[in-house]
Amino acid sequence: MNLPTRVRIVEMGPRDGLQNEKQIVSTEIKVELIARLGAAGLSAIEAASFVSPRWVPQMGDAADVMARIERLPGVSYPVLTPNLQGFEAALAAGATEVAVFGAASESFSRKNINCSIAESLVRFEPVMAAAQAAGIRVRGYVSCVLGCPYEGEISPEAVAGVAATLFEMGCYEVSLGDTIGAGTPGKTRRMLDAVARRVPVDKLAGHYHDTYGQAVANVYASLEAGVACFDSAVAGLGGCPYAPGASGNVATEDVVYMLDGLGIETGISLDALVDTAGWISERLGRPPASKVARAVLAKRAKACH
Repeated sequence: MNLPTRVRIVEMGPRDGLQNEKQIVSTEIKVELIARLGAAGLSAIEAASFVSPRWVPQMGDAADVMARIERLPGVSYPVLTPNLQGFEAALAAGATEVAVFGAASESFSRKNINCSIAESLVRFEPVMAAAQAAGIRVRGYVSCVLGCPYEGEISPEAVAGVAATLFEMGCYEVSLGDTIGAGTPGKTRRMLDAVARRVPVDKLAGHYHDTYGQAVANVYASLEAGVACFDSAVAGLGGCPYAPGASGNVATEDVVYMLDGLGIETGISLDALVDTAGWISERLGRPPASKVARAVLAKRAKACH
């Protein structure tokens, strides 16, 4: 079996990870988190979301964050833009890459972005046109690819249809999100096989939440299918306000630990990542959700005594 020799990680911590925190995280902490992640070797760090602060108060300082981050050479700082208004605000803030998000579930689409799947895709057309005119790359997300909190099972063909539409609209990559973390390796593989019939596998990314403890296994199943890009969040930050009980994204350090063990290159320092996981978890007042961060930090603490 030929696994990819190099994997690209898209870090979700500063945006998808922090957006559901009950306490408002200061702009200073967000900026420092992004700096620490860049220093650890992450080459893509989703920095903010240009959505209405009424819907997501945590992202109300998106323009400030973008103004204050130090942009490292070779590192991209994509932001989420749900509509043309969000895209224009992102462009004004100096964004050079944006992301749009749809869903494979009608119910989730209506609860999350107040419109049908078809309507959401139509909304993206002016964003795609404006991005093309401005020379801005656009990434697409599909939510609920392995299950929906309202509808349960989602057919792989439904996922493939939304992913193919985003790709045909001009998204350079489509990230497939297990929003409620209900997927298993077999289901993940069936979903990817269906999507890969419509979108080239090298244009796909996996985005797995760890609600049922299956996220790392789903990453491995995706590697076997030829996927070489994954979204993850330092310390396992995250969740989804519209997916009750859903825990955070797969932890970046858990994914990197596995990839290191497989001899797959990421360009990321595991030690620096664990340091960052410990640092942000302290700021949030709780231990990291990541097994690897907990193990390494406990081992270090023991060595110090």
